[in-house]
Amino acid sequence: MKRIDLFRQHMEEKRAVKIIAGIDNFDMESVKKVVMAASQTGASAVDICADENIVKAVREMTELPVFVSSIVPSELARAVELGADAIELGNFDVLYKSGKTFSANEVLELTKETLALLKGEHVFFSVTIPGEIDINEQIELARELETLGIDLIQTEGHFSKDEQANGVRGLMERVELTISNTVELVRNVDIPVMTATGINPTTAPFAFAAGACAIGCGSCINKLNSEIAMIATSKQLVEIASKNAEKVMQLV
Repeated sequence: MKRIDLFRQHMEEKRAVKIIAGIDNFDMESVKKVVMAASQTGASAVDICADENIVKAVREMTELPVFVSSIVPSELARAVELGADAIELGNFDVLYKSGKTFSANEVLELTKETLALLKGEHVFFSVTIPGEIDINEQIELARELETLGIDLIQTEGHFSKDEQANGVRGLMERVELTISNTVELVRNVDIPVMTATGINPTTAPFAFAAGACAIGCGSCINKLNSEIAMIATSKQLVEIASKNAEKVMQLV
């Protein structure tokens, strides 16, 4: 059985948890701590940057499926050569901080370029749908990606440089858009949907309730300073996902 089959299985059971070290996290020790937390708590996969040394190191330290994220097609193709189990075009949210935006057409063209570089080699391929483009464009992009054979789409929420409210209100403001995007995409396309941006133990249940088969969780873990806290948070997320799978089974 291939490592990515674990993630596929968890997706089918509506309980996949991808722990994200960060597309811009090039700190080897930080990445290793995130990966270790995911490995020890039964997460479904880890997601790391496209740095070659980090990809090699993580591949050696865990049996979990390894996603590599980038917006550069050549980096994604190289990651496959280095042993990545899956590639993610996106995790754009962090890149918005530098003023970069992405249109539906740009994402589609980057996807096609990546597929061309893979030269027919099949690898699990996830693509982020830009969260702030019109929802009708998101749906159309998702349908186009499905025709290309993309395995999974990842939603995202609103990025703002403005100060947000504190506490739960701030969390919900951040996650509101990604949840609504999840609802619309799940209703309108057949391709599996993973919800990301602002997903943590407080908001994860809303993502699954919206119809997501997977959640992508980054800052709630990779911003923590304590390895114990990382493990505890990852464990909470996995438990929430498992409870969702139990609910789904009861409805079948």
